[in-house]
Amino acid sequence: MTGEDAMGLALGQARRGQGRTFPNPSVGAVVFRGDRVLGRGVTRPPGGPHAEVVALEAALARYGPRSVDGAAMAVTLEPCCFTGRTGPCTRAIVEAGIRRIYIGCRDPHIRVAGRGLRALRAAGVEVELGVREAACREHHRGFISVCKRGRPFVTLKLASTLDGRIATAGGESRWITGPEARRAVHRMRARSDAVMVGSGTVLADDPELTARRGDRVLHRPVRVVVDSKLSVKPAAGLYQGLDAAARTWVLCREGARGRRAIRETGARIFELPALGPARAGHLDLAAGMQALAAAGLTSVLVEGGGGLAAALLRSGLVDEIHWMLAPSLLGGDGRPALAELGIECLGEMVRLESLGTRRLGADLHLWGRIVPAPPARRGRRGSRGSGASRG
Repeated sequence: MTGEDAMGLALGQARRGQGRTFPNPSVGAVVFRGDRVLGRGVTRPPGGPHAEVVALEAALARYGPRSVDGAAMAVTLEPCCFTGRTGPCTRAIVEAGIRRIYIGCRDPHIRVAGRGLRALRAAGVEVELGVREAACREHHRGFISVCKRGRPFVTLKLASTLDGRIATAGGESRWITGPEARRAVHRMRARSDAVMVGSGTVLADDPELTARRGDRVLHRPVRVVVDSKLSVKPAAGLYQGLDAAARTWVLCREGARGRRAIRETGARIFELPALGPARAGHLDLAAGMQALAAAGLTSVLVEGGGGLAAALLRSGLVDEIHWMLAPSLLGGDGRPALAELGIECLGEMVRLESLGTRRLGADLHLWGRIVPAPPARRGRRGSRGSGASRG
């Protein structure tokens, strides 16, 4: 088995943990000798072992120390080299006798950032860096975003008619797209740390925002509600039965009335400043994304509504868009998928690159990455920093 083959298996492991390991990255690891896989692992939730240790323990339990001594490992991210909630993975790798390690990409976290590589090489382990690097960086994009930009990777999902409408004038919106598109959205939720919606969406639909397959709940991402004035009352479904598995976080204006009642439900409140006087009452969403990163989130899926989507786009806080288009029309009296963006000329349009398309039943799914705006037009960005953890 080549290092690239093994890294493909490690990526498969890493994808199993998406949305479930934050603030740690969802790392995948494989221990192998020749064509024989000895152990596989994915990072456990915070406090649990990292992928490298999980894979080593699996290999040792099944085949014993002699089989692991001199074996190889593939891991999607540079192993950590410090003691946090767990011990350093570099030490576990060396003590197990791993002879060669294939690493997908360098860890940008300030406590690692090349130190893991140096520790392994100093111990005599052969290190090959950059194996399937593009795929590994893509997988770890949320963790990398937090480390380098101080905010999560943000994906905006929109579902509309061909003429860009998400509801009738009276607010009816279920269902514009078909079951195949809705299943795809649930798969996106299952890979996300959090799902974000605006207060209008909650007031209109009181959504669960879980990832489901049929009636079975597969994943409960953190529900993030952007509610400047705390207009959603504590009786809303998103505030019921909150615990470690069902979490609701709220972004609101500093000093908003009703904070105590919301906190009493078990929800977590983030008080944010408002933007300048001309836009009094509009939350500083850049500060909000920084706060979410500091709280550990690395990936956020934004599902609505049109005002929140436009505000995030205006602030330059969206990285990727997924748009589900239904083969139907509602006309100008329907509610638009996006509120005003403040664009005054074509040169200011939001543009996408790496565009992909596919059919989902009767609907069309389009996706692409936002082309970064020039600095002069760019909205306020998150400062560099790290709420991500490697402990």
